[in-house]
Amino acid sequence: MTAQTLHPAELSLVDIAAWRALCAAEPAYANPLMGPDFALAVGEVRGDTRVTVWRRDGRAVAFLAHHRRPGGLARPVGAPLSDYHGVVAEAGFDGLAAMAEAGLSAYPFTGLIDPAGPLSGAVAGEREAYVIELDGEPAEYLEALRAASPKRFKNYRRLDHKLDREVGELSVRAPDWDEAAFEQLLTWKREQLIRTGAHDFLGPDWTRDLLRNLFARREGEFQGLMINLYAGDRLVAGHFGIRLGGVYHPWIASTDPALAAWSPGQVFLLRAIDAMGPLGLTSYDIGPGHDHYKKPYARTVRRIGQGLAATDSAFGLAAKVAESAWMWAGAGREGFVDKVKRRLDTIAMVETSLAGRVRGLAAAAGALRKSDPESEAA
Repeated sequence: MTAQTLHPAELSLVDIAAWRALCAAEPAYANPLMGPDFALAVGEVRGDTRVTVWRRDGRAVAFLAHHRRPGGLARPVGAPLSDYHGVVAEAGFDGLAAMAEAGLSAYPFTGLIDPAGPLSGAVAGEREAYVIELDGEPAEYLEALRAASPKRFKNYRRLDHKLDREVGELSVRAPDWDEAAFEQLLTWKREQLIRTGAHDFLGPDWTRDLLRNLFARREGEFQGLMINLYAGDRLVAGHFGIRLGGVYHPWIASTDPALAAWSPGQVFLLRAIDAMGPLGLTSYDIGPGHDHYKKPYARTVRRIGQGLAATDSAFGLAAKVAESAWMWAGAGREGFVDKVKRRLDTIAMVETSLAGRVRGLAAAAGALRKSDPESEAA
């Protein structure tokens, strides 16, 4: 077994084909985030993007796309946009031993896809991700949702009719290539992040450049896709993300805040599911988090891993100690400490400059102080 780490642009056509073949052979890897195209796209906007390729007898058997940090720390490629990540490998691949061979000390993960089991021993917990999967017509899927929760979807239909009647005739544009609408979705999302006190992951140039580059793609299996809901000519809500063939994974979910009383996000998803057929989509992967919003629409739930894969190197052991310290600090107040850790991890993943990290930490300090139950009690 040999290991080679290189920038995605340095991958050979043979390696790219081998990576795609591994993804095609395993349904769990059937997501735009897990293949070489996403790594190549991120590599265009971030110089620290790397892919470690492991070969057996000269043949590529595993790939790990990541951002290389000092000490051999590897962070998931494109994080926090990479809701799913991990080693794409043949069955029987020993991930931890291979990491040591490649000089990787630690790999923290929050959305591990690991069907071949190379990092299964490092999983400390799991969470749910939600997928809308069609095995027939969209109308059949929507009918199944209504049958499972008639009161809920009756209310959604009421909101749909109310929005159509009071704001404007509703229509979905899919795909929507309107640049002004795309920029509006990003603006609404950034305003929402500020409003809720979350870290602005769209602040750094590289995230906006990545989204804009993907939006500009019009050809091929891998491209950006925007689906929008309009009331008359007024943009109401929309999703932007990437698709690979029939699989769509949106990142940006935005709604017009002035229309909050009509719950446009709920109305949008009903209409977006109905548009999957004409778009040639069989899977609308809405990912983890925001369970109350996503769960009613998803009949498929995917379990994804959270944890830390670390070797016995000095930096790997230090990462294990730091992870243990977080667990100790969270005893008795897990919710708040987990929130602090997630916020700091997001800053470390998305901010590539010292100035950006300082600003992120300053904003985090203020937001977390407001949400700390002990601060409120004091």
